Amino acid sequence: MKRTPSVILGLCSYTHDSSAALLVGGELIGFVEEERLSEQKHTKAYPARAVEWLLGQAQLTAADVDAVAYNFQPVRYLAESPAALRMALSPATRDRALARARGFAKVAVRTQRRTRLIARQFPAARVTPVLHHRAHQLTAFATSGWDEAAVLVVDSLGERQTTTIARAHDTLRPRTQTLEAINDPDSLGYLYGAVTEHLGWRRGDEEGTVMALAALGDPARFRPLFAQAVRTTATGFRINPAYFPTRTLTSGYPRTSRRLIAETCPERHPSEPLTEVHRDLAAALQERTEQVMVHLARRALVLTGSRRLCVGGGVATNCVSIGRIIEAGIFDEVFVPPAPGDAGTAIGAALAVHVDGRSPRPVVGVARTCYLGPSYEDQPLDLTPWPSLHQKNLGIETAEFLADQLAHGTIVGLFQGAVEAGPRALGNRSILASPLEPGVVERLNATVKFREPFRPFAPMVLAERAAEFFTLGQQAPYMSMASGVTDKAREHVPAIVHANGTSRLQTVTRAQNPFMHAVLTAFGRRTGVPVLINTSLNVKGKPICGTPEMALDCLANSGLDALLLEGRWIAR
Repeated sequence: MKRTPSVILGLCSYTHDSSAALLVGGELIGFVEEERLSEQKHTKAYPARAVEWLLGQAQLTAADVDAVAYNFQPVRYLAESPAALRMALSPATRDRALARARGFAKVAVRTQRRTRLIARQFPAARVTPVLHHRAHQLTAFATSGWDEAAVLVVDSLGERQTTTIARAHDTLRPRTQTLEAINDPDSLGYLYGAVTEHLGWRRGDEEGTVMALAALGDPARFRPLFAQAVRTTATGFRINPAYFPTRTLTSGYPRTSRRLIAETCPERHPSEPLTEVHRDLAAALQERTEQVMVHLARRALVLTGSRRLCVGGGVATNCVSIGRIIEAGIFDEVFVPPAPGDAGTAIGAALAVHVDGRSPRPVVGVARTCYLGPSYEDQPLDLTPWPSLHQKNLGIETAEFLADQLAHGTIVGLFQGAVEAGPRALGNRSILASPLEPGVVERLNATVKFREPFRPFAPMVLAERAAEFFTLGQQAPYMSMASGVTDKAREHVPAIVHANGTSRLQTVTRAQNPFMHAVLTAFGRRTGVPVLINTSLNVKGKPICGTPEMALDCLANSGLDALLLEGRWIAR
């Protein structure tokens, strides 16, 4: 009888956002994105450092791995080739039909080759490709800790699927059943990336910048265009190829059409100034995205009857859309995992293999966890490579000391405990600042983060006092939801309110992050406001700092005033 796999390595590799997760007997040992260790943002390289750390944590070697779960199924790409050829029958898609068929076949072969490369590194393991959206679904649901939920996954592309609605159940042995799927070329993620690129930012990286810019524009200008470009249907939506030509998976084919350019604006070069037309285009894109996401959430309710919704996939990082779903009151509660994008599918792929192997052991260590990567506590620190930096050890009142520094206007990098999962800093690799300090947003953007001046900064707040400042009405532990704000927030902490009247907040409980809860409590005691600005410990174009060396480089090469690194206060 075939042995049930006990040591399962989940991988996201050879595409963007490489990562790895390790399950041993159903217990999640850890998860980390390769960029946090390699310093290469959105790296697609095999996650060698992540795998090495995970196996070291479990005191295992590559020979001990029973199964490797890969987050794509090669054969599923092949199914698109004949479908693509049928597009030749339509004048709207005819010119790309052959290139699309070839592109999907090429990716199928390439993905199969990648699974063979992985297999060579684990001699005793079987490599199991997992359907991409299933991996997303399992990550979103298992992380929620709920016993049942509707699951909505919206991304750019997973094999053929771009959007799925599923029913999920059993928190100890999580399972999902896809009830409805939308296939490419109808893709909300593809569309958002196309406009991001058109506006002069990096597709797959800077969609959040477009979301921020949208708050400064008027969506009415291009509202009719997007109503034609993205049509809602009874079961989802359709993308009009007259505006966004069919994807080919082959370079050299633009994602926007001449018609879109004629009716909006030419493609913007990153060095060109932003004008009103760029702001209005971003605003219309964001408005239509929100409308479609709310429409899909309503469809998920109809199909599942569940009162709870989990949302995954790259589009789930659009926090304003998530906020709109919550505001609509469709579900009693909405959950987004800390790593909703492709990196997080390493966890879901591993869970799929664990469940399919009929292991009697329940899943442990996945629900409501986000601090899953390496930590560097009690390690010696050598500042020789940074001669301008000096350190001193702090006593047991570290939280009080940090709160006092923040209350006096110091901007501090915080490096403590395990690396967070996902794209948001959640208090372990953060830059903290007082929202009460005049000009703090301008200073953070210009001299610390080196990014666009219109980019907002997210607040973190004591969970038990969140209702004083925010109207969301539920917990937001992973900074994945935009909330309306109260009059008290507008009066006392306007720095954390974006131009659209929202804030992407993180609620902090004592159980989730004891140290940050203590800092917020102490800051609130000093200022009357238990709210801090929290942004990721990095500068634009760099990944969140996963190692002490990365954090020290960030301090030395930015406008940070100081760095609190595992109880050491480091400053110039």
